[in-house]
Amino acid sequence: MLLFLLIFGVFVGFIAGFFGIGGGAIIVPAMLMLGFEMKAAIGISVFQMLFSSVFGSYFNYKDGNLKLDNGIFLGLGGAVGASFSGYIVSITPDIVLKLALLSIFIISIIKLYYNPKQAKTLIISKAILFAIGIGVGTLAISVGIGGSVFITPILVGFLGLDIKKASSMGLFFVIFSSFSGFLSFAYHGYIAYLDGALIGFGSIFGVFFGTRASNKIDKKLLKKYFLGLYLFMSAFLIYKILF
Repeated sequence: MLLFLLIFGVFVGFIAGFFGIGGGAIIVPAMLMLGFEMKAAIGISVFQMLFSSVFGSYFNYKDGNLKLDNGIFLGLGGAVGASFSGYIVSITPDIVLKLALLSIFIISIIKLYYNPKQAKTLIISKAILFAIGIGVGTLAISVGIGGSVFITPILVGFLGLDIKKASSMGLFFVIFSSFSGFLSFAYHGYIAYLDGALIGFGSIFGVFFGTRASNKIDKKLLKKYFLGLYLFMSAFLIYKILF
């Protein structure tokens, strides 16, 4: 089981680096498949995201796809919002958490894919970015995802940001949200340290190859892969909710 978690971490890291996400969109459903309870799965996911987001953002920065200016304010907002996540999870039934995660996937699919016009990048205030970060951080970490699965569609669909730069900023956001969420979850006793560390350590290797593959792929194709990922995870969550 321990070796499986380590290997699984490599796979998660590749997905995280490729899509610019923390990996929670993969880990939470996968942990449910392995028999973990929803809240335990979320705790493992939050811990792992610390590893993949830091290393993925480092590689994106080296490749020139990550600009830190606006990302800092977005991330700080995420840290504030995520600080409430442990308490939110402690008082929220599992079924509500699953439905919330499913809703995030559906909204992301609609906004990311069905965007009739690719608007010019808008100039947006740092205060608004901070507010977006708070909202996404609160909701996303509470269901075990870093927030980039929601941040990327917002940056692309609403603000007109390039898909690759948006995914890079989304992963950078996860550094802040996952660290704050980890502290909150640890305080409330929802962190499985060994399982999360094994997956996280494996993800370090996977994220290197994932970010490299993402930087080489066509933007339109990357968007289609995003859609496929969201549809698959949505279908699985619907199955878990119904059965």
